[in-house]
Amino acid sequence: MGCGTGNAYSEDDLRYERVIIMTDADVDGAHIASLLITFFYRQMPELITAGHLFLAVPPLYRIAQGGKTLYARDDAHRDALLKTEFSGRGKIDIGRFKGLGEMLPAQLKETTMAPGKRTLLRVQIDEAEAEATASSVSRLMGSKPEARFKFIQDNAEFVTDVDI
Repeated sequence: MGCGTGNAYSEDDLRYERVIIMTDADVDGAHIASLLITFFYRQMPELITAGHLFLAVPPLYRIAQGGKTLYARDDAHRDALLKTEFSGRGKIDIGRFKGLGEMLPAQLKETTMAPGKRTLLRVQIDEAEAEATASSVSRLMGSKPEARFKFIQDNAEFVTDVDI
């Protein structure tokens, strides 16, 4: 990226206006994205505060009926599209992507890379929450597994629908 890391970071040397993290739309992709965000948070916090870090939102589902094809980012979006965009007439084909590598290049371009159609989420740190954010990152991404375990014990909710 040309800008260096840590104390050697230089905003003026950054080669790109946007740094986009693009991972699979499943829990593994979310884990990878959280690791990458942690790297940027720790090594290049200015990249985040200057508004250069983004997350791409690829679809999890492809929904087709006749000549109509739409993409859904998650289960709730899939259900909403099925209710509002598709008729009860004819077979509706729903495909779940296992990852970005499973998508055809044209699909990836159309859904995740084309500037006019993609969804990007800017990674931001609320200044009012900066201290709490630093504490959470340290607790969850630090070298003390007992801190993560305590967080899970205190905050975990039992779910019936687990994405495995």
